[in-house]
Amino acid sequence: MRLFRERGYAQTTMRAIAQEAGVAVGNAYYYFGSKDHLIQEFYAHAQVEHRAAAQPVLDREDAFGARLAGVLHAGIDVLTPSHEFAATFFKTAAEPTSPLSPFSAESSGPREAAIKLFGEVLTGSTAKVDAELRPQLPELLWLAYMGVILYWVHDRSPGQTKTRQLIDGVVPLIDRLVALSRLRVLRPVTRQVFDLIRTLRH
Repeated sequence: MRLFRERGYAQTTMRAIAQEAGVAVGNAYYYFGSKDHLIQEFYAHAQVEHRAAAQPVLDREDAFGARLAGVLHAGIDVLTPSHEFAATFFKTAAEPTSPLSPFSAESSGPREAAIKLFGEVLTGSTAKVDAELRPQLPELLWLAYMGVILYWVHDRSPGQTKTRQLIDGVVPLIDRLVALSRLRVLRPVTRQVFDLIRTLRH
């Protein structure tokens, strides 16, 4: 990760990684078949750190909005040391066919772990959610988190303060929408969201 941060993803070779690690190139390939595999390990490690960083909020809060804000901020806390690397790496990960895309089959492990974390945001809260929305909401929250990360990647404000402001501004809106989802008048809109998710999945 230090080499990726210093040189960027494209300029960091497996040979350089092996040299810095003090192992033969063949030995490096034994553990990681390519740079892509190293990034997948980064995803997995970041998700473990995200879960640990979010735990105090999940233990302390039961309001849905407070839990969601805490988890989103915890994710940015974990990613912050890699901000410059993320900016150069994003071009690769943004390719629709890239195995490094967070939506790829190769990224399914960290993605599912993240969705599970957002499931905990919901299940540990006092929020009363429409029964049809509840199973779909963790994935929708993860998609919102992906939007926050996309903004963070491009955020050049000092300390990425605008990303923090985005989180603090959007969470009350999500909280309100989740509460309103129980209203009968909004159920057709909820079903439209479900239909869209099903379409995008297949």
